[in-house]
This record gives sequence, C-alpha cells and structure tokens, in this order.
Amino acid sequence: MQFRLGGIKINVLFIGDIVGNVGRKALRENLPFLKEKFKPHFIIVNGENAAAGRGITGAIAREFFDWGVHGITMGNHTWDNKEIFEFIDDEPRMIRPANFPPGTPGQGYTVVRSGGKELAIVNLQGRTFLPAIDCPFRVADEIVDELRRKHKHILVDFHAEATSEKIAMGWHLDGRASIVVGTHTHVQSNDDTILPQGTAYQTDVGMVGPWEGILGMEREAVLRKFKTQLPVRFQVDNGKWHFHAVCVELNDEDGKARKIEKIRLKEGEWRMN
Repeated sequence: MQFRLGGIKINVLFIGDIVGNVGRKALRENLPFLKEKFKPHFIIVNGENAAAGRGITGAIAREFFDWGVHGITMGNHTWDNKEIFEFIDDEPRMIRPANFPPGTPGQGYTVVRSGGKELAIVNLQGRTFLPAIDCPFRVADEIVDELRRKHKHILVDFHAEATSEKIAMGWHLDGRASIVVGTHTHVQSNDDTILPQGTAYQTDVGMVGPWEGILGMEREAVLRKFKTQLPVRFQVDNGKWHFHAVCVELNDEDGKARKIEKIRLKEGEWRMN
C-alpha cells in the first residue's frame, strides 16, 4: 500500500475474475460490505468467467449492473458463451480486449459515469502464451493517448498470462493511465504499488470464486489432466469462495493514484476491518 497527498479523491474498486455461480454469490454477498468500507465511486469487474467459467450471459451482466457494478471487462474467454453476440454491441458498459482483430463485435474501451464523475476503462489482452493478436502496447498507445485528451482518470485491465508482459505494460503506461491492473491468472499478486509517475499497478488482482479448487475449477479434473495428459472437461468447483480485489484512490485534479490497497476475503474466515 502506498500513499500520495492531493485534493479531492475518486475511489475505484476493481474486482478480479468472477468465476461461475460461486463467484457471483461472493460478489453479491460482499458488495454491500465493500461499498460501506471503501465508498467507491466506480466498481469494475472482470466477467469473462462469470457463466460457469466460460464467458458471460446477458442476464448475468444485467445482474452485475443491478448490484451496482459500473463496468465489465473481459478477456480470452469473451466468446465462450455464444449468447454474448446478442448483446455485446448494445451494452456500452461492457468491453472486450481492444487488440482483438478489426471488425470484432463489441468495443475495447468505454467511459462510465457516476455522480458527476467519469472513468475511462480500457481492456487489453497479452500475447505471451495466449493467441497471437494485435500488439497490446501499440493499441494501448493509440487508445490511452486519445482518451487523455478528454479524460484524467483511465483504468486499464491487461488480461495476460506472463508476469513480465504485465509488468512491462505497467511501466509502459506509467504516468499516462491512472490504474493498470492485470487479470487472467486467478492468483492475486503481492506487488500492489504506485509507480513513479503516479500509476497504480498490480500484476494480477486475482479471482472471485471457489478457493478449494484449482483456479476455480474442480481440482480432481485438473489433477487428472496433469497426471494423464488426456482430454478432460473442466467444471467450476462448488466449494467455499474467496474474493480478490483492489481499491485505488485517485486524485480528482490530475488523475494520479495516491493510494492502492489489495483486498483478500475468504468465506467463513476473518474479514477486513
């Protein structure tokens, strides 16, 4: 956790990959507590695993918005639930990676508004150990530099596998984006920090979903895959949840981060004060 002094603040709560029914249950149960504790102006979630671990549906997206979520980011599982093609072009609060090929449905960035304040959100996907798509660094330059002409507060969700690629993106956007956070690995990293030019950074925010499985999936199936190398269908575990997120306090005057705090909750155990 780090602090910077400054004027009026904007609080942004970013919640890691929500996995299946257990993840949605955890989100519903914990949002009232988190709203009370952190007083977020904006709540953003990664929803690419929300529908049984594979994509998202329109009903789930509407449910999130009804609970107070302002924006949904996605990732490499964006298209896993085919229902998304029915609503992604009509839902401005949900974005998919901006470096998907030209002509892909949906949009890669948006601006959400709450209480007279604005937050620009950008979604990017890494290329290391993931499908080869457009360069996320070049696309980040194009989008972030354009957004900065009108918006001071910019959040980038970099959905990527490699730690090095995520760290590189943090340094690449330091001073240009207010927040750069990683998603995809479902394992919360312990490197939440504020970079020298005022960008709040964390390599991976983590996940919201079953903690007794493996990355949210039933562990026996995952173990069988590793031990036999045979085809196995992964399913979301139904055990107890854990909840990973990060809250960032931004200076309303210049958009720079002045505080970052990671959040870790586990069902049935001690909660944050």
